[in-house]
Amino acid sequence: MVRHIVMFELLEEAGGKGRKENLALAKEKAEALREKIPSLKAYQVVVNAKKADQSNYDIALICDFEDMEGLEAYQNHPDHKAFGAFIGGIRRNRACIDFELEA
Repeated sequence: MVRHIVMFELLEEAGGKGRKENLALAKEKAEALREKIPSLKAYQVVVNAKKADQSNYDIALICDFEDMEGLEAYQNHPDHKAFGAFIGGIRRNRACIDFELEA
């Protein structure tokens, strides 16, 4: 199994919307990927807790795949690419790690 974790820090304002509005929209769009991409074995979308340090990243996607080919299929899926284009326009920073889960 391969786990892909990606986190985004959003801009204060982008696309005529504030950070909170864009965060809600990003969460909605990210959640929609769950049903659209067959190679996802487990999928979680999380946002930074309201009482957590606000310098933390705003949103994270935690994805599990059978293998690296599943991750590649996810990354090349048209719905993932559309999400990437959206999030690219509202993010300040991105951090990502891909690793193999030990059995």
